[in-house]
Amino acid sequence: QVQLVESGGGLVQPGGSLRLSCAASGNLFRFNTMGWYRQAPGKQRELVATITTRGSTNYADSVKGRFTISRDNAKNTGYLQMNNLEPEDTAVYYCRLERTTYWGQGTQVTVSS
Repeated sequence: QVQLVESGGGLVQPGGSLRLSCAASGNLFRFNTMGWYRQAPGKQRELVATITTRGSTNYADSVKGRFTISRDNAKNTGYLQMNNLEPEDTAVYYCRLERTTYWGQGTQVTVSS
């Protein structure tokens, strides 16, 4: 059984930064690509970034140059560093172990002045 727990969301002004964490239980984390997704009100859930077990990364065009995904397999934890946040980044952010049914419960990120 795997549980994913996100943390680090909150309210931030435009141009600010947040760091999200995704803590995983169980033994699958280090063997799977991890993804961060987000869902804004009235919109479909979209992929933000992924990171493979070896550290290869991929980003949505909308966050390239502003967000950085990383992972610490020893700690079973993934991260999403978000800089220069924009109001359009407001959403619930979820982590997921790719190619599995395991998702976190989500953490709210609100970018507003």
